Amino acid sequence: MHIVSLIARPDTLDSALVLALCNGLGGGDIVWLSPGEAAEFPVAVAPQNLDDLRASVADRADLNLLPAAGRRKKMLLADMDSTMIQQECIDELADEAGVGARVKDITARAMNGELDFEGALTERVGLLRGLPETVIDTVLADRITLMPGGPALLATMKQGGAYAALVSGGFTAFTARVADLVGFDENRANRLLVENGHLTGEVARPILGRAAKVQALEEITARLGITPTDVIAVGDGANDLDMLTRAGMGVALHAKPSVQAQCGLRINRGDLSALLYLQGYARSEFV
Repeated sequence: MHIVSLIARPDTLDSALVLALCNGLGGGDIVWLSPGEAAEFPVAVAPQNLDDLRASVADRADLNLLPAAGRRKKMLLADMDSTMIQQECIDELADEAGVGARVKDITARAMNGELDFEGALTERVGLLRGLPETVIDTVLADRITLMPGGPALLATMKQGGAYAALVSGGFTAFTARVADLVGFDENRANRLLVENGHLTGEVARPILGRAAKVQALEEITARLGITPTDVIAVGDGANDLDMLTRAGMGVALHAKPSVQAQCGLRINRGDLSALLYLQGYARSEFV
């Protein structure tokens, strides 16, 4: 048995659209997890034309297909930049250093898988050399905003006993603050090196990238006595792909095209609360 999930922006999901899809796929009873925002129905057979169906409703809703069993996960593993927060921290630091346009171009290409992540990170951090360490606090206070739905996602899953880990190719100076704000149990990221109160333009080794995110998944699940199947992972960049495909439920959130093409679950119209809907939580269950 499978679940067809439809998620849209609040008050935009048309009941007629949901009913038409349900009837066309021979689905069972429609369940509205949030009126006008999220609905789902079971189907006995997975539709063969899933990509065509997705494309046909893409301007109105995110359509995803999920196994009916084991939907509520015991662990959340999340990327930070453009996932749990709405910015890329290194881009914001680069703006303060006066090299924003150059760094943003490298970031976009790296996240789309066009550049080697480690090389791209090293190049970008090098452009921050000499920046006062105090700029980090300025960026955190003035430029960084949480992705909508994040606090509800964490609070709801944790009330159900889930563990939450923030694993980023960004920097510990940011992940520590975001983890504390949102309620993550632990965070892992790269460490910017500082000397005499200024950034040296270097990152401590080893660099946490694509492989390290999978390593975190395997280490944390082993420690908790669960399996990767028990994990819902979320990210947006190419360095998240291995983590997303290894987890039991991997969600590409507002992701780069190359990432969406390789990830089974995609959210483009909803926010982080969509991860609760994908697990079968109704809005009334949100903490």
